[in-house]
Amino acid sequence: MIKYVVKENKNKKSPAYGKWYAYPVVEETMDLSALAKHMEEHNTGFSEAMCLGMMTAMVKCIKEQLLAGKNVKIDNLAIFSVGIRNKEGAKTEADFSVANNIGSVKLRARATGILSYANLNSVASVRRASSVVGGTTIPSGGDSTSGGDSTSGGDSTSGGDSTSGGSTTTNPGDGLE
Repeated sequence: MIKYVVKENKNKKSPAYGKWYAYPVVEETMDLSALAKHMEEHNTGFSEAMCLGMMTAMVKCIKEQLLAGKNVKIDNLAIFSVGIRNKEGAKTEADFSVANNIGSVKLRARATGILSYANLNSVASVRRASSVVGGTTIPSGGDSTSGGDSTSGGDSTSGGDSTSGGSTTTNPGDGLE
């Protein structure tokens, strides 16, 4: 169940200013160690240490391959690739320079397989949280739906102080887009 809160866009420069949007409530961010323990508890046949070791090595190898100019596809997870954040365009090719025109590189991840938009959206269910206090969600009595077109936002850039959804050029974040 994905819990959400509704917030007003307070960014006066945004065309979405004054409109209300749903934002997911993140109750916890699992690191690799917690995920490895969770995987062990699913009787994968591998210990927590083995799961952690494999995932740690996978992360290092993905980075290595991305820096070598390759995309990395992990079936049913994502296709990882790099992108470039340009500062501004050069007037001519001769005027182009890395220092003046490239801001940074970023990591991109595009969901595939069972985590693709269509698959995830068809099985996801959402429920409105009436409040979030100290990381604890107190659910309200209604406004829940499951499957179908229950998402709101997608690639919209609604501004504000959201840490979820869309992409923004004002806050580089972690580069996952």
